[in-house]
Amino acid sequence: MDGRRLVAALRGVPRALREDLWTAPADPLPPMGSPGWPVWRPVFGVLLVLVAAAIAVVHVSDLVSPGAGIPGYVVLLAVLQSAVLVAGMSRPLSAWWASTVLMVVTVRISEPVMSQDTLFPWSISGIALQSGALFLLALRVRPRRAAEALAISVLAGVACTAFTTQPHNLDVDRAAPVLIAAVVVGAMLRGLRVARTELGVQEELTAEERARRTLLEERNRIARELHDVVAHHMSVISIQAQVAPHLVDNPSEELNENLAGIRENAVRALTELRRVLGVLRSEDSPSQEVRHAPQPTLDQLDEMVGNVRGAGLTVTTRTTGDPHPLPPGVELSAFRIVQEALSNVMRHAPGARARVEIGYHAAALTVRVTNTAPARPAEPSRGAGHGLLGMRERTAMLGGEFAKGPIPGGGYEVFATLPLEATPSVRAAGC
Repeated sequence: MDGRRLVAALRGVPRALREDLWTAPADPLPPMGSPGWPVWRPVFGVLLVLVAAAIAVVHVSDLVSPGAGIPGYVVLLAVLQSAVLVAGMSRPLSAWWASTVLMVVTVRISEPVMSQDTLFPWSISGIALQSGALFLLALRVRPRRAAEALAISVLAGVACTAFTTQPHNLDVDRAAPVLIAAVVVGAMLRGLRVARTELGVQEELTAEERARRTLLEERNRIARELHDVVAHHMSVISIQAQVAPHLVDNPSEELNENLAGIRENAVRALTELRRVLGVLRSEDSPSQEVRHAPQPTLDQLDEMVGNVRGAGLTVTTRTTGDPHPLPPGVELSAFRIVQEALSNVMRHAPGARARVEIGYHAAALTVRVTNTAPARPAEPSRGAGHGLLGMRERTAMLGGEFAKGPIPGGGYEVFATLPLEATPSVRAAGC
């Protein structure tokens, strides 16, 4: 049974070598905009051309005896081997094959006229060319493929020593460690590049997951606040339905049944809201005192601005239009947007002056918070904030528009338009 497995494995070797060293492509070159060595690729290319040219000059002298004439084919072979080394930057697999074949051809043609003192089959320049081709290959293929290429290169050199016409100074034992070192260094650099690439991908995934979690946390917080507003109104409806029969003389049986049904439905809805809130509660949910406190409205805006002024921020406020009653969700969102915007000013623009503008319109409420340029650099932020994300979510929940960005002079602006009635798209989403 073991013999069959061994035979099957041996039969699969040619196919594996063909796939690894012929059909399978090398790793694509990283784009020029990527961090790391792609930025230095043009410099490396120029240096490689200069080194290859220098090696070609030395290689020509290694292929002929001292004092003998230099045949044209020797110059051609040396130039081709150096050109193949340069081509290894873009086509490492093809360049390695060409370098190995040219090494064998060069040795077979030049061996009869080479000096017996010249290292064989690789001279010093030949070792440099072959190790360079293996190094560029190991940078772009898996370590197993690079090891296979190394084995073939060494076997090709050993095979060349078996067909010599005169004694030479054999250097396979000297060349092999250099070739192995080239492959090992190339494989290590490739492994480092692959690890950095995978780390970058994981960082992007982590950032996306963090942003998604932040968004969900902010939506949960908004939902908990809106629960308090809706629960309050449902409680009012229940109480009014219970009191209404006592405000009418001799109410009819039909009226009593309808009011009782209204109260019963209000109580059921309030119960379901409490269950929803229980699902949204988290381990870090607010305390009981904060949980049952009424949600803020624009009537408390002056008090909040006063607290901010007490913390050292210069704030001016302005109200335009005729103030009129607003839907609870609009008031809560407007208050939170101003609160978050002023918190951002204190955190990211120390020493700046802020301005809050509330505009009452027939169909919408506008909120604008601007600040001047900071007087000094801000301290590093401790953790990711939810301010701008929360403002955007609150505005989108009401079907409004949100804008933010720098203003002339180095300041910053936050602007939100909150419709007083739900837009058709919001109504459809809520159905």
